[in-house]
Amino acid sequence: MPAIVEVEELDKTYEGDFKALSSVSLEIEEGEILALLGPNGAGKTTLISTICGISIPTSGRISVSGHDVVTDWRAARRLIGLVPQEINLEPFEFVGNTVRFSRGLFGKAPDEAFIDQILTDLSLIDKKGSRIAQLSGGMKRRVLIAKALAHEPRVLFLDEPTAGVDVELRRDMWALVERLRSEGVTIILTTHYIEEAEAIADRIGIIRSGEILLVEEKNKLIKRLGRKTLTVELKEPLTQLPDALSDYDLQLSEGGNALIYAYDAGAERTGITRLLSSLQSAGLVLADLQTNESSLEDIFVDLVQEDAQ
Repeated sequence: MPAIVEVEELDKTYEGDFKALSSVSLEIEEGEILALLGPNGAGKTTLISTICGISIPTSGRISVSGHDVVTDWRAARRLIGLVPQEINLEPFEFVGNTVRFSRGLFGKAPDEAFIDQILTDLSLIDKKGSRIAQLSGGMKRRVLIAKALAHEPRVLFLDEPTAGVDVELRRDMWALVERLRSEGVTIILTTHYIEEAEAIADRIGIIRSGEILLVEEKNKLIKRLGRKTLTVELKEPLTQLPDALSDYDLQLSEGGNALIYAYDAGAERTGITRLLSSLQSAGLVLADLQTNESSLEDIFVDLVQEDAQ
């Protein structure tokens, strides 16, 4: 798929010489879901704000569907919908008017049926005539999403959209994301819920200290960096590993009741058969066997900690 968002050698430095982004280059493919992961202060929100034209880049270039976000910002911004972290709504305005106004800001013709569909998708249709101040925090978050979709963007940025919201909104949000993706909308998501990224993203980007560590297809990333472990539970605990097992990459669990063996599941030979034979030869009696595969969260934590060292 062609790239709809292109970021080239992007730097962003704030007053006091604080460098929030450093030489960030990124291509986001049309119609994909990209999850951008990173610890607090990594630069996720700054990157999104700069792509959306809220923050001006110090150097580098950003284009959205070929439109430069600085020199051709009106055309670029018309293609973008943004759901920010902060709830910044006019408290005394009505829900329906708020969403209509956002559509009008981008020069879109009035379309009440379209507005009603968005509100229905977000379980807001019965709140259309309510003032923002009357809504719960979760409902206000839904209004932010409706505003972002009102002008029918082709690129949707979701900056921590489900942080602190209820399970129902999270479920509705991801159902809507899947529908938008099926319609060709490109979605860029930041989240602290890594299990959500693992469930819905096509590619994963990891950012730390303003630098992109990697961008890779989710399944390939998990296969490449994920680990599998075999846990061998023993009938009798050990105080130390027998010399006969010294050739294996084994760890003795706390208490000595289990042996943990890490292996590459994609390798031609995992070494498990030979290990089990060696365990028998060493006179160890097995109680149980369990395998475990590392998750995207495990990979994320490992990468961020490794880069910090």
